[in-house]
Amino acid sequence: MRLWHEALIPRLPRAQLLGQHRECCALRGLGWNRPHATVNYVFQHPYEYLVQYHTLIMDEMERRGYHVDPAWRDPAFRGKRAPRADVDPARYAASSPIYPEHDERYLAECLENLRAKGISIE
Repeated sequence: MRLWHEALIPRLPRAQLLGQHRECCALRGLGWNRPHATVNYVFQHPYEYLVQYHTLIMDEMERRGYHVDPAWRDPAFRGKRAPRADVDPARYAASSPIYPEHDERYLAECLENLRAKGISIE
């Protein structure tokens, strides 16, 4: 799975938004630093970037009325089986989008990926 471009989060269909939450949970947990071609760039940045991104996902889920387990709001929480993370708020990204890889080219790639699934977001 991929992390959708940050600009698309408010416009993602239900399935993609909920799938993104599951992906973030997996990456924050035992999936951290486990290679996967689509998301390898995530591991080149501090863990805190993923926490920030996941917070955007959870905020959008709650805005739409979905329930998010409050445990995931704790930046150090990595799931029930993973050890807690050593989180330093000073390492949070100061830019938007959080990941520099989420540039205009990546936005176009994400939109094309959605179109291939029959989803049009313009």
